Amino acid sequence: MQEWTGVAGKRVIITGATGGIGLAAARELAHRGALLSIVARSEARAAAAVEQIRTAGGPRTEVEVLFADLSSQASIRKLAAEILAKHPKIDVLANNAGGVNSSRRLTEDGFELTWAVNHLAPFLLTALLIDRIEASAPARIITTSSSAHHGAHIPFDGIKADKGYWTGGFSRYGQTKLANILFTTELARRLEGTGVTANCFHPGFVASGFNRNNGGLMAFGMTLARPFARSTTKGADTLVWLADSTAVSSENGGYFANRKRKQPSSAARDAAAAHRLWELSAEETQSA
Repeated sequence: MQEWTGVAGKRVIITGATGGIGLAAARELAHRGALLSIVARSEARAAAAVEQIRTAGGPRTEVEVLFADLSSQASIRKLAAEILAKHPKIDVLANNAGGVNSSRRLTEDGFELTWAVNHLAPFLLTALLIDRIEASAPARIITTSSSAHHGAHIPFDGIKADKGYWTGGFSRYGQTKLANILFTTELARRLEGTGVTANCFHPGFVASGFNRNNGGLMAFGMTLARPFARSTTKGADTLVWLADSTAVSSENGGYFANRKRKQPSSAARDAAAAHRLWELSAEETQSA
């Protein structure tokens, strides 16, 4: 099997790349010569992102926009079909899109919105693309998690959050970030020996548009906290490193922060919970 030589000339698919750390990562990956496919929902934001990415990468930058609503499983399936039709190789899949919602909302599929976008979307998209990714080995799957997973547990008996929605949605957000780590752990186990690695990371508290969709009070709070936050470029650094660096070729199933492998919470190290979550997620997405 070939050795990993970095992202130059490699097909990189990244969700949530029209703003925040996703856009910062896309700019840097373009600068390093990656062939980018960014997943977007808004045409206007996508156009602005492409302009920034091309400025960062130079006149030869290859960046395409793929449109999808990651709260919709039908839209995710359409997205995966488009990717498979266009690209014979997928070298890096970065599951970066996510958010927090201050009140409980259901998707068209009947799932709580934060759970659907932050966990089920990367689970389903990865499942639909995994055969192509394995055929492209060496390849990498990277998922954006968070230190917000500390203190969280997966509510297997109340997965739709219909028995309570606390602390402005942050408890639910923490559950989804824990799910990202457990998903990575089980995925990495299943990928052993394939030449494909799966890792996740914590970007830190970043000055971005995060949590500004939850009303004026939340937006004001984020504005007050902004001086204490790191830049989107700094927040994206570990994502870019996990995608590009030859130094992490042997890393699999890890949780990283600031380019260092960290020990996540005890709940995030529960192999039985990781397996149970995988089975539940397969049922919820009707995927193998």
